[in-house]
Amino acid sequence: MAALTLGALGVVYGDIGTSPLYALKEVFHGGHVPLTHDNVLGVLSLIFWTITVIVSLKYVLLILRADNNGEGGLIAMLALATTAVADRPPLRRLLMIVGLFGTAIFYGDGVITPAISVLSAVEGLRVAAPALDAWVIPITLVVLTVLFAVQRYGTGGIGKTFGPITLLWFVSLVALGLPHVADNPAVLVALDPLRALQFIVAQPGIAFISLGAVVLVVTGGEALYADLGHFGRRPIRIAWYGLVMPALVINYFGQGAMLLADPKTIENPFYLMAPTWAQLPLVALATAATVIASQALITAAFSVTKQAIQLGLLPRMNILHTSVRDTGQIYVPFINWSLFIFIVLAVALFRSSSNLATAYGIAVTLDMTITTVMTFFVIRYGWKYPLALCIAATGFFFVVDVAFFASNMLKLASGGWFPILIGSGMFMLMLTWKQGRRLMAERLRDDAIDLKGFLDAVFVSPPTRVAGTAVFLVAEPGLTPNAMMHNLKHNKVLHEHNLFVHVRHHEVPWVGFDKRLELEPLGHDCWQVTLNFGFKNDPDVPEALKLLEGRGIPLPEMDTSYFLSRDIVMPSLGKGMSIWREKLFAGMHRNAAAAADFLNLPSNRIVELGAKVEI
Repeated sequence: MAALTLGALGVVYGDIGTSPLYALKEVFHGGHVPLTHDNVLGVLSLIFWTITVIVSLKYVLLILRADNNGEGGLIAMLALATTAVADRPPLRRLLMIVGLFGTAIFYGDGVITPAISVLSAVEGLRVAAPALDAWVIPITLVVLTVLFAVQRYGTGGIGKTFGPITLLWFVSLVALGLPHVADNPAVLVALDPLRALQFIVAQPGIAFISLGAVVLVVTGGEALYADLGHFGRRPIRIAWYGLVMPALVINYFGQGAMLLADPKTIENPFYLMAPTWAQLPLVALATAATVIASQALITAAFSVTKQAIQLGLLPRMNILHTSVRDTGQIYVPFINWSLFIFIVLAVALFRSSSNLATAYGIAVTLDMTITTVMTFFVIRYGWKYPLALCIAATGFFFVVDVAFFASNMLKLASGGWFPILIGSGMFMLMLTWKQGRRLMAERLRDDAIDLKGFLDAVFVSPPTRVAGTAVFLVAEPGLTPNAMMHNLKHNKVLHEHNLFVHVRHHEVPWVGFDKRLELEPLGHDCWQVTLNFGFKNDPDVPEALKLLEGRGIPLPEMDTSYFLSRDIVMPSLGKGMSIWREKLFAGMHRNAAAAADFLNLPSNRIVELGAKVEI
């Protein structure tokens, strides 16, 4: 438990743990919220109760209970919600679209988080060594370049140091904040929720604007849920209540106490809390902590991408495993370098953490709102809780989420458009891919021949049969694969044993070996095989087929051939999508990673036969 809790510190709380670098400063940055005694206390009270309501109550107590076979995250929640309303097709389709958009917006958050975290840490040089001001952007870009360049080597070794460094970071947050709270203990009156209410009632406009920056204190809330499968509920809860929340509150209140004593420290309250001799070491520690926070998000982006591919939401991509022991350690080159390009663009475009803060928040609050909506459908239709209880459990959080989202929408023109643009682009790609696959499947189904009827016709006058086993990969069970018809047409032979294998991905994270394989005899030494995988399983077809041993189906390693149909998509006017989306889908389909690699088929025993499909 201690090891898991320490690990959770490094992976789960890196993002939320580095928010003291910039969150309180951004509330008062720009002059929208005047830096007065009452405003400082009101904002501190808002910060404390935002952390309490959104993280402690919503995520740690409620959302962590909504696990999908032990897994968390928006895709796991989407699978739970759509399964819960499976008997309501219109509602299921709507939830699928909303969940797709939430997943797409995650990539926008994935660009802003590393950029603002690392940049805000390196900006400490402006306090510790003003002469190095011109080097802030170059050093930030170097740190980010190294971070993304080492991804292909895996994070197993680095990950072991995440926990201890993050532990040191949270201890430092306490050490920085505590002396200032002790100097001005009157700041603790901000723990009273009435302070936040008085601030909102007295200055509703200013309070509403301040929410756009206050939300920065909970930006890592989604990570709590997304990493549920790695650590489990107890370590995440122990780490939060035992260290993370107290450290964050003490640091924020320390910054507030210092601002009350000297308003000029608003320039960079986090670094100015430290004595002069500690500022440079603090910059180094903060940079390490923000790299860890960024690493956790990059790893999550890889994991989400893999899950999205297996659920048919994105085209196949090249996925490399960086550990022989931990299947969760993967590297997706396309996502890695796409994120890097957009992050460099964000740093070059916004050039400071204050400017990036204007782009931050919309994506986060939108994902939080979507998670709350999904939770309602899970507990109402999945867990069958009474309607009044479901509304009470999620309605309050929904109002809070919408309030934060509405406040962040004020930042749309000044930078909020950036993550929304990225998320909308990803959403369009996901929707195009999903609809394109459906159109393609419908066209193939219309042109296909029933497999049992085809086999009966073939064996009326059987072709020459050759030794060995042929494995035909089929998109839909019960239909004759194009690869088989082309093989009979051109080679005029049939293998001695034939397997028609359909790979099915389910909306659950894991499918065990006991449910991996379904077998149906078709006669004439032919079998229909369905292989079941969860969205976190690795779809390894040869490994799964080993479960057929002892069932009279020979699968000699060097005498088994894998036949795939390689379809070429031809866009056309008429039904379906608009022509530009059909052309986009055709390009995505053409450039998708090979099915053979995705299914882990042996490269020296693959036969691909192509056909054109008009959609």
